[in-house]
Amino acid sequence: MRVLSRPPLSLTRGDRSAAAPPGRDGGAGLTRRGKQEVDDVRVLVVEDESYLADAIALGLRRETMAVDVVGDGAEALAQVEFNDYDVVVLDRDLPGVHGDEVCARLAREHPDVKVLMLTAARSLRERVEGFEIGADDYLVKPFEFPELVARLRALERRNQPAREPVLESRGVRLDPFRREVSRDGHFVRLSPKEFAVLQLLMEADGGVLSAETLLEKAWDANADPFSNTTRVTISHLRKRLGEPWVIQTVPGVGYRFGD
Repeated sequence: MRVLSRPPLSLTRGDRSAAAPPGRDGGAGLTRRGKQEVDDVRVLVVEDESYLADAIALGLRRETMAVDVVGDGAEALAQVEFNDYDVVVLDRDLPGVHGDEVCARLAREHPDVKVLMLTAARSLRERVEGFEIGADDYLVKPFEFPELVARLRALERRNQPAREPVLESRGVRLDPFRREVSRDGHFVRLSPKEFAVLQLLMEADGGVLSAETLLEKAWDANADPFSNTTRVTISHLRKRLGEPWVIQTVPGVGYRFGD
């Protein structure tokens, strides 16, 4: 999404200078749904000052984030039950259910949802209290809008599982994230079990893995430890990867990846 303009750089309670935004809830009602594929981060803004909330939402939507807006703590807790949010931007001083209570419940009941707490409080003690309650980050009003965006994206990155490193050795390249294997630049089609065994051997970095270890890690608990499943899988792997063989048998011990 091309950003045509930005909301005021310094956002604080009572700011009236933002352009009129879309509807307060962004078209999102209490219907169960997952993250939208067109948006990279899904955010719930919880702010009782409507102009500030709408200014934040407008700016975040222009950053290609999916944004819902609610005005009190009870609404926030209800929305989180029905929608999958990455981050909640939470005003600490909410009417009704206080922001501290909302934050504590989110940390307890929805630990995968990150909380960025907004407050006018500037003292160190109050900021520390916010983290102790369960906030993942803290932003003092007034704040610069680009900082809010940067903090939200940093929180979202924490939610993303770390990608396993690509493994490369002896002309074999294994990408755990894409589930792809190649040999000397040529794609190699493997079954899921063959892929799992090859990954274990490459991760061992030349170490020897017994047939029992491979069976335990690549198959489930129902696998027969006395079967020749591992030997057959290794045989198939060698044929698929081609010569020279990169999986060696260590007699009486197991298998290793290497020359």
